[in-house]
Amino acid sequence: MLNIVLVEPEIPNNTGNIGRLCVGTESRLHLVHPFGFVINDKNLKRSGLDYWVHLDVTEYDTVADWKAQIPDLSRVFLMSSHAEKSYLDIEFQDGDWLVFGKESRGLSEEVLAQFDNHLKIPMSENIRSFNIANSVAFVIGEAKRQLGLER
Repeated sequence: MLNIVLVEPEIPNNTGNIGRLCVGTESRLHLVHPFGFVINDKNLKRSGLDYWVHLDVTEYDTVADWKAQIPDLSRVFLMSSHAEKSYLDIEFQDGDWLVFGKESRGLSEEVLAQFDNHLKIPMSENIRSFNIANSVAFVIGEAKRQLGLER
C-alpha cells in the first residue's frame, strides 16, 4: 500500500479529491497540520463524495510527529518543482511515502532539508505547477503501474 502525505493542505476540494483517489488506489492518506480548512468541511466531503468513510486516513499535528513513525526514511519521496530528478526515474516499492506540500507554496525548505529524495513532475515552462490533486494522480498512477494495479 502506498502512503500519500499532504503537508499543510489548504484547499478542501483538493484534499477531498485526493482522498477519493486514495480509496480508489487502496492507498493511505496522511495529513499534516495545520490545515486551511476544517476536516469536516462540506467541500471536503463533497469532493470525496461518499468515499471518505472508506478512506484510511491519519492526521498528525506536526511534520516531526509524522516523520517519527516512518520505518525507512530512504523510501520517502518529496515532490518539488525545484528537484532535478523526475518521478518517472524512480522504481517505486510497496509502502513508499509520496509527499506533497501546500497548494500556495509547496513544501517548505525546512521540510525538504529533512529528506534526501526530491522529485519533480516534468511540465511545460508555461506554468509554475500542476494542481495538487493532479500531481498526486500523476505520481500515484505511475507508482501503481509499476507495482501492478490489480483492478
